[in-house]
Amino acid sequence: MADTLYDTDLIIIGGGPAGCAAARMAAGVGMRSILIEPDRLCRNLYRIPALNNVLGGHTSGPELADSVVAELKSTELCRLELGRHVTELCADEARVTVTLDTGTRLTAPYAIVATGVGPPQPRDVTWITAPDGLTLPPLWQADADAAEGRTLLVLGGDRPIGTFLRAHPTTDMRLLVAYPEADAYKIEEIREDSRVTLLPVEHLMLSPAEGTSVSVEAVNQEGARQTITADAAYLSIGNAPTAPSGDLTRGLDGYCPPTDQHPRVIVAGDLRSARFQRIMTAMGSGSEAGLHAYYAARELLAKG
Repeated sequence: MADTLYDTDLIIIGGGPAGCAAARMAAGVGMRSILIEPDRLCRNLYRIPALNNVLGGHTSGPELADSVVAELKSTELCRLELGRHVTELCADEARVTVTLDTGTRLTAPYAIVATGVGPPQPRDVTWITAPDGLTLPPLWQADADAAEGRTLLVLGGDRPIGTFLRAHPTTDMRLLVAYPEADAYKIEEIREDSRVTLLPVEHLMLSPAEGTSVSVEAVNQEGARQTITADAAYLSIGNAPTAPSGDLTRGLDGYCPPTDQHPRVIVAGDLRSARFQRIMTAMGSGSEAGLHAYYAARELLAKG
């Protein structure tokens, strides 16, 4: 489907499950693609120690990631641009132009944006007050061996807590999970784990780190205050969209609804909505996006 007016048939921004599935589907229907990823392919999959909602017999993120990466790297129609950032995405009536951090511009009839989401910091949520410059790691970065016999404070009740606990069923640790009312529905799967203490809060105030321990002042929903101390603190406060700059339409929540985009820009994976952030839905939407680009390109050729 090559056209001398373009560098490739399809540009894919993001190399997670959605972007990789889009590239594989595009190759399957004969489309050349360029996939741009600032890190390694499926980088977040490698950080998921246990899987329980993915078809194919894969029981861990690294196992699934290795399979996806091996298949994509064997796809000759997909050119990988790893270690590169997209600084701007421009779409007009004739093409999509993507600018890389090197200054290189790439063009194609269509682009799929599958940049997904990333973890925000305490300063990014309204229910936490934190000192300027304070950053905390997400829970999936915690070393389970180092957590043995320790108390970890987890800010937020997002679902990766359950994944972390299932991946380390014999680790003797204590998780103090401080979460706002909006996260109440998320903590049901961890409620019965004896290693978890649930702390519903209205607001948290983080103090500057002193030594190796952490201390926070919590205000519960009745207005009562208490001081919580732990050996270390981690985040589980959800994710925020990581869309590139340029011609993407964002909703009030920062996500990019597929139906609101320029006709030449297709959004896939977790960037679409906070409601469907699962590996299987990302891969399915990536495959669908690849087919969308294929049929749209065929219509262009027919009109030409």
